[in-house]
Amino acid sequence: MSDPSLLSAVEAARAMAAGKLSPVDLLDAYLARIDRHEAALNVFIALDRDAARTAARAAEAELRAGRRRGPLHGLPIGIKDIVDVAGLRTTCHSRLRLDAPPTIEDAVCVAALRGAGGLVVGKLATHEFAIGGPSFDLPFPPARNPWNRDHHPGGSSSGSGAGLAAGFFPLAVGTDTGGSVRNPASACGVVGLKPTYGLVSRRGVQPLSFTLDHVGPMARTVADCALMLQVMAAHDPADPGSAPAPRVDYARSLESGVRGLRIGVVRHFHDADHVAHPGVAAALDEVVRTLAAEGAQVADIRLPPLARFATVNRVILMAEAFAIHGNDLRERPEGFCQSSRRRMLVGAFVGGADYVQANRQRLELMVAVDAALAEVDVLLCASSMDPPCRIDDAGEVERTYPRQARTPFNVTGHPALAMMSGLSRDGLPLSVQFAGRNFDEATVLRVARAWERASGIDRKRPALAA
Repeated sequence: MSDPSLLSAVEAARAMAAGKLSPVDLLDAYLARIDRHEAALNVFIALDRDAARTAARAAEAELRAGRRRGPLHGLPIGIKDIVDVAGLRTTCHSRLRLDAPPTIEDAVCVAALRGAGGLVVGKLATHEFAIGGPSFDLPFPPARNPWNRDHHPGGSSSGSGAGLAAGFFPLAVGTDTGGSVRNPASACGVVGLKPTYGLVSRRGVQPLSFTLDHVGPMARTVADCALMLQVMAAHDPADPGSAPAPRVDYARSLESGVRGLRIGVVRHFHDADHVAHPGVAAALDEVVRTLAAEGAQVADIRLPPLARFATVNRVILMAEAFAIHGNDLRERPEGFCQSSRRRMLVGAFVGGADYVQANRQRLELMVAVDAALAEVDVLLCASSMDPPCRIDDAGEVERTYPRQARTPFNVTGHPALAMMSGLSRDGLPLSVQFAGRNFDEATVLRVARAWERASGIDRKRPALAA
């Protein structure tokens, strides 16, 4: 196997289980790619090379002894640096956390991934506290897009998206409060799933907004995302937001296709609420045509306007973020980057009545999305309305960042997956989003896999990762 880092996680896991690939050789292939390209992409806050090699050698010894810890045995995983990893600092990409001691315990999701045999390779770049970025006034540089390093990789799980696209690891953990798993998946041409609210524990993860935060899997293929979710999804009684959902085999129906499924296209999101870039709209039309040709029943469907979802998300997020970071914002505001300060200080001016009204409207929006999903099995809509812009163009970052359709599903809690829909004329990823009923990630993944299989989109990779 000339370069095992080109394998999907599912393929690599099968090869290792069959004795055709060593966990050490797989890790070394990823480390070699990291050594070649990391300096240009700034994916890692901390590359834990020695610990990863020790874990890979242990995984190899276990395989030789006929033991396999789980479905992720020997697979390298990158962890967004707001998620605790035992023995490593959680810096949140902030100078305020540079003196933080190494954490003692893994976050619950990390412990689950390790328990299934995953190898943590390090902590990944993010936006400061998952909100302030991309920023150049922080102690670590922002991650860059492997399709074109002058362009934005999305955020806030920026290192997760960029590292996957660059081929630095096959699996990554991201978090999503207003789209932060799905934005880098969209910008970097990988797969990112925001699960149903409460499906994956957030214990051990730095909060941004208690009622909007989600932890989700990111990978290069839909099957890899399903593999990772299978391990991460579990009830955690110590997380107040965790839900006791039934166990599901997410891979079982992955190859079942879409024949007979009803897909509702939320067209007004990208042709009226925000008028999408022509390339984005054309790519979405191609996804719709392809799924219809595969046998899906496709029809347009309406939800409340994006502006209403965005306003509710913003009020709740800003109020809760200020509740978390208010003391530091008052006592040492200079410790934050400019964009974090500007965004989070808005929360100081959100009144109790505003917060209550936003949550009242949130319930109405949940009902509206549930009603739409009573008519169809899955919703199809835009993720980003534009290709990723230049990372050094602050005005364009500010203009394009809110031009998206991800926040509705943070507000309502429904599962939503973003992935590549095609490439722009400039060779940058375009994206599509699929959303489904609460705790029906299996159907969302099934539709996403049908698009991936029919289009071959999973075989498109940036030149450095080819």
